[in-house]
Amino acid sequence: MNPQVDAQAVSQECTELDIAIVGGAMAGATLALGLASLARKLSRPLKIAVIEAFDPAKQHPGFDARSIAIANGSVFELKRLGIWPLLADLGTAITDIHVSDRGHFGMTELNAEQFALDSLGQVVELERVGQRLFSAIGNSDIQLYCPARLEKLQTSAAGHSLTLSNGQRLSCRLLLAADGVNSSVRAQQQQVLQQFEFGQSAVIANIATDKPHNGMAWERFTEHGPLALLPMGDSDGQARLSLVWALPHEEAERVQALPQAEFLQQLQQAFGYRAGRFVAVGERHRYPLSLSYMPRPIYHRTLYLGNAAQTLHPIAGQGFNLGLRDLVTVLETLEPVLAEGADPGAAQVLHAYHAAREQDRRQTINNIEFLVRGFSNNYWPLVAGRNLGLRILSWCPPLKTPVAHRAMGWHRQSAACLFSRSQ
Repeated sequence: MNPQVDAQAVSQECTELDIAIVGGAMAGATLALGLASLARKLSRPLKIAVIEAFDPAKQHPGFDARSIAIANGSVFELKRLGIWPLLADLGTAITDIHVSDRGHFGMTELNAEQFALDSLGQVVELERVGQRLFSAIGNSDIQLYCPARLEKLQTSAAGHSLTLSNGQRLSCRLLLAADGVNSSVRAQQQQVLQQFEFGQSAVIANIATDKPHNGMAWERFTEHGPLALLPMGDSDGQARLSLVWALPHEEAERVQALPQAEFLQQLQQAFGYRAGRFVAVGERHRYPLSLSYMPRPIYHRTLYLGNAAQTLHPIAGQGFNLGLRDLVTVLETLEPVLAEGADPGAAQVLHAYHAAREQDRRQTINNIEFLVRGFSNNYWPLVAGRNLGLRILSWCPPLKTPVAHRAMGWHRQSAACLFSRSQ
C-alpha cells in the first residue's frame, strides 16, 4: 500500500508510471480502482497514479451536495469491478419512474417489476461517495497526488512528462484525462471541444416531503425546462428527495434566492402533489447547463473520459452513466493489451477505444439534446407529439422495453445476455 504523496514535497526525480489519471472525481477515482482490479485479475504489476486538485475531505466540486442516479446497468458494471460493495449501503433504490408533461395529458411509468429487476437504479450522494472511493484508493497500490494540479505537460513519442503544482515530476505511457469540462489536459494539448448552451441553469437541493417516496423517481417537463425528483434515504424520520430544477438563468437565480416558504410554494406549483407536500428544503445550489462534446476524445497516448469528453444536460440522469461506459470500455480495451505486456498507449489501442465508444456517445448525446429541445417549449406540434408519445408508451408496454434498456444502460450488449447475468 502506497501512502498519499505529500503535496508539499518537492522532488527533482521523475516517477515512472504506466498510466497517469488526471482528475480524481467520480470518473477518475472509479477508473483508478477499476485499473487496480484489472491488474490484480491479470497478476500484472501496473504503476497507476491519480492527480487530483481538491481534497475530498474538504470542499470538492466533484463530490459536492448533488445526488446522482446510477442506472441498473451501471450498478452491474460497478459490481463487476468490485466497486459497488463499497457504495451499496449509500444507495437508495429507484423502483419506479414517473414521467409527465405539466399541463398536458402525456404521462407514462417505468417499473422495475416489469423487467424482473429489483430496481431501475440507485441514487447516491456524491459527497459520501467521494469519501468511500478515496478511502479505497488510499488502501490500494495506486499513487495519489492530492491536492496537486497538472502544471505542465510535455509529450514525446514514448509517453508524457507531467510536472505538478507541488514540483513532483511524473512520466507515463498512457494519460487518462478525467479532469472535467475545463480539462487542463485538453487545454495544454489544444484539443477541440464543441459547446452548446441551453440557456438554462439547474437549481439543486434536497427536499423533505410529508409522505414516503417508496422508491419513486419523477421527471416532470414544464414550459421552462425539466424538473426531476430522485428518492433519497430518510433523515430524522422525514422522506427526502433530490431536486434538479432546470430554469432559464435569471429565473433560476431568482428561485434560488427565495425564502424557504416561497421556494417550496413555487416548487409545489410547478410539480404538483404526486410526491406529497414539500415541507422543507436544504441548501440550494445553482449550475449553468450546457452540452459539451469532444468529437475525437483521443490524442497521442491520451484518452479523454467522462466530463472531459462530454457533459450532458441532467435530464434523464445519463451523465455519469455515459461516463462509466467510457471507463468500462477503457478497461475492456486495455485488458488484452496488459495481459500480453504490450504498450497501453499505442495508437491502435486508442483507436480501438474510440471505435468502440463512438456510436453510444453520439446516440446518447443526440437523444438528450432532443429531449431538452423537444420538452422545453410550448410549440403546439411538439407539445402534441411528445404527449402522444408518452401516452403510446403507457398504452403499449412492450414499447417501453428499448426505452428502459437505454435508460438503464443495458444497450452495450444484448438485453437477454445482460439480464441473464444480473439474476
